[in-house]
Amino acid sequence: METKVLKVVAQTEITKVQTKNGEKAKCLIRLKEVGGDYADEYQCSLLGDNAQKRYEVGKLVAVSLRFSTHESNGVFYQDIMANEIVQIN
Repeated sequence: METKVLKVVAQTEITKVQTKNGEKAKCLIRLKEVGGDYADEYQCSLLGDNAQKRYEVGKLVAVSLRFSTHESNGVFYQDIMANEIVQIN
């Protein structure tokens, strides 16, 4: 896992997804590194309690990111999960 300080660009509405243990809240959040127009951006998944919180666009957050890859039909995809996220005041 990697911890970074990033800026919130956007956050989707909360949806409910089925898991083995019932339903879980899920949303996506777009985060951008501080450093200008061409800084790296990350589209991350938020699950559970983290997904139910709203993060203000333009605010800084400290976030622990988990990067993983998986293969489907011969194509490789990268998933980015935001495990811990805290808004910085």
